[in-house]
Amino acid sequence: MFDVQHWLVSLPPIAVYLLVGGVIGVESMGIPLPGEIILVSSALLAATGVVEPEWVATAAAVGAIVGDSIGYAVGRRGGRPLLARLGRRFPKHLGPPQLARAEQSFARYGVWAVFFGRFVALLRILAGPLAGALHVPYRRFLLANAAGGLVWAFGTTYLLYSVGRAAEHWLKDISWAGLIIAVLAGLGSTWWLRRRAHRVEAADGVQAAGVVPGGQAAGVAAGGQAAGVVPGGQAAGVAAGVDSIRAGDGH
Repeated sequence: MFDVQHWLVSLPPIAVYLLVGGVIGVESMGIPLPGEIILVSSALLAATGVVEPEWVATAAAVGAIVGDSIGYAVGRRGGRPLLARLGRRFPKHLGPPQLARAEQSFARYGVWAVFFGRFVALLRILAGPLAGALHVPYRRFLLANAAGGLVWAFGTTYLLYSVGRAAEHWLKDISWAGLIIAVLAGLGSTWWLRRRAHRVEAADGVQAAGVVPGGQAAGVAAGGQAAGVVPGGQAAGVAAGVDSIRAGDGH
C-alpha cells in the first residue's frame, strides 16, 4: 500500500481522482481490482495535503454507484452463465465457493446485501452482477447501491483522513528518543511472543509423545496397577491367603 501511495504522489490531483473512480468502478462491475487499496492510499495522501479529501470521496462514490449499476445491467443480461465464466477466469476471487457465499448473503439479507456488501471485499465485487443475475428490482438495488456507496466512500475517506492528520501531528511532536523506545518495545514484545509460542509448541509436542512431568513415575504406577501391584500389595496378598486358609479350616 505504501508503494501505491508513493506512486500516487507522482500524479497530478485530477489523475488521482480519476484513478480512484476508475479502479473502484471497474471493481464494482465484477472484475477484481484493488479498489479499497486505492481509496485508502488516496485518503492517507489527502491527509498530507496533496489531494482534497472531498474529491477523493466523491470520485470513490461515483465510481462505486456507476460501476455497480453497469455490473447490474451486465449480470441481468448475462445471468448465471456470466458469473460462471467470471468464476473460471478469476477462480481465486469469484469461484464457486465465493459465489455460493454471496448468494447466501442475498438470500438472507435481500437488498441489504447490496448496502452492506460495499464494506465486504467479496460482495463489493459481486453485488452488482449478482443482483442483476438474480433479477433484484433495479429501483431497490439503486437505492441500496447509492446509500452504500456514499457511506462507504465518504466514511472511509474521512476516517482515514482524520487518522492520518492526527498521526502526522503526533509524529511531529514526539522526540527521536520516544520513537526509538517505541520501536524497541515493539521488537521486544515480538520476541517475547515468539518465544512463548515456541514454548507452547514444545509443550504440545511433549504431551503428544506421552511424556509429561513425572512421566516415569506415572508409567511405573500405571504398570504396577496393570499387574495388580499396588502400595502394600504384598501384605494384601498374604492377608488374602490367610483368610482363604481359615475359611478352609472352618469347613
